Amino acid sequence: MANSSDGGEAEERGGLSGQLALIADMSRDFAQSLDLDDTLRRAMARIRDHVGAEGGALFLLDDEGTKLTCHACVGESDITGLELGADQGIVGRSVQAGTPAIIRDVANDPDFHDAFDDQSGFTTRSILCAPMSVKEQKLGAIELVNKKDGDHLFSESDLHVLQVLASSAALAILNARMAEALVEQERVKREIELAAEIQRSLLPEDRDDAFPVHGRNVPARTVSGDFFDFFTLDDGRVCFNLGDVSGKGMNAALLMAKTASIYRCLGKTIHDPGKLLALVNAELCETVTRGMFVTMVGGIYDPRTGVVRLANAGHEPPLFFDTDGNVTAFEAEAPPLGISDLLVGEHDFPETEVTLAGGTLYIFTDGVTEGYLDDAGTMLEADGLKAILSENATEAVSTRLGAVVGRLNRDGVVLHDDITIVAVQDRREEPAVVEGGAIPVSGDPTLAVQGERLLKVSFPSKPDRLRLSRSAVKETARVHGFDDEAVHDVILAVDEACQNVIRHAYGHSPDGIIDLEIRRDGDALIILLHDHADPVDVSKIKPRDLDDVRPGGLGTHLMQEVMDEVMFLPSPPEGGNLLRMMKKRV
Repeated sequence: MANSSDGGEAEERGGLSGQLALIADMSRDFAQSLDLDDTLRRAMARIRDHVGAEGGALFLLDDEGTKLTCHACVGESDITGLELGADQGIVGRSVQAGTPAIIRDVANDPDFHDAFDDQSGFTTRSILCAPMSVKEQKLGAIELVNKKDGDHLFSESDLHVLQVLASSAALAILNARMAEALVEQERVKREIELAAEIQRSLLPEDRDDAFPVHGRNVPARTVSGDFFDFFTLDDGRVCFNLGDVSGKGMNAALLMAKTASIYRCLGKTIHDPGKLLALVNAELCETVTRGMFVTMVGGIYDPRTGVVRLANAGHEPPLFFDTDGNVTAFEAEAPPLGISDLLVGEHDFPETEVTLAGGTLYIFTDGVTEGYLDDAGTMLEADGLKAILSENATEAVSTRLGAVVGRLNRDGVVLHDDITIVAVQDRREEPAVVEGGAIPVSGDPTLAVQGERLLKVSFPSKPDRLRLSRSAVKETARVHGFDDEAVHDVILAVDEACQNVIRHAYGHSPDGIIDLEIRRDGDALIILLHDHADPVDVSKIKPRDLDDVRPGGLGTHLMQEVMDEVMFLPSPPEGGNLLRMMKKRV
């Protein structure tokens, strides 16, 4: 008897040891595998072999808890992918009740469906089913069919073993799902961070305070639905915009990127803000997701006149601060972009013209005026924004924008909306005339790119090569409608200027180079002469008194007499001297 008792205890310990080893192997597989379904198939094979069943299947509930799907199957017949109602069949009943079941005669069970046996030729005699759950969360169930040995019927001990293994599998599945979710969250996080980086690359770089347009953007989330942009056109004007996309998240961020890209692309060649917004609107109306739209202000600033032309598509009213501290708001005269191209009709979006005259225009999103000043939910509103800008009116424009953003984006404060603000300040620099009637000097470098380029040629600093400049000026002026007298005047002025370069800048050296560029700005012809010599003292280049009858020295007087404008511009980056002359067509 003693020997028999010891053998039974050893057998019991071996069974328990086998179960623990199986649980350990399954847990290791779930922890190491990146393919949950493949791991489930291996787990089912181990469970089937351990219990000694002919086959088995593992069913999982869907996220809604309405459907059971076979994710792993072992045995002669493969039912992987089979779908049942959450309460259908023996497996559904076990899942809903949360209790294991042993069916020794399936033919007498009302929940057994023999349709699969009829189709496959397989004969199901007995079923063992154990639900998988963790606390109150139902995950599915494991079902085994037909014991291999003996009478092919499962025992209560088999049910107990399966219940233990199902509980272990449930915990492993839940952990695997959580790990998979964490990996997915990390992937999404990286993608969002990449999207934010791409968004930041779409924003223009900060410029020094001498530049007329500045902006700030602070996203409330990682990605933003706000945007702004500005870029300099070939004629020296500055194109700018600011927009706010409806909604939040990635959809808004993608629409933001699309709208900003379309505006920049079209804005390089279309210089009318109203027409530009109409074209952007037409494009968005064709492709934008229903219910999404963009409020936007687009404009163009001319540094020669200090005039801003802008169009407002359903956006917050821009505020203009003049030099006396007066504030003017410009309400939107058109609906947001992307709603319908029929709301604007066949015409372009209405435009407003603002003469800055030393003042500053501010454009902003509602995240600024509706930003919270305190934990009580007090908003900044338009009056608060005006107060901050007025308090900092004597500061540099970057400091003014920083004061607004700093008031709203404080440590510990959660932003409820993106903060975006743009300032357009009048940065005109009037030409400074040096004493003694010398040629004026302008500090505005944009005058060098004013208008459309018609021609650019270079030639050596030799008097006999001036025929090239005369021929270029003559043909270009005639093609653009200048009469013979005006053509003669321009040729004289260019010829005299080139000779001055040869004599005074290059000291009669034939090794110098003169660059001649001809541009057109409306009815005016612009001549740019660039030499690469050392900078000259322009205060010494002035016309001699006409009563002085000595030969020479009248060239400067001649240029100023026959041309409408003559001035020196700042030296180009490559150095030298740059003379600009302009002749208007009568």
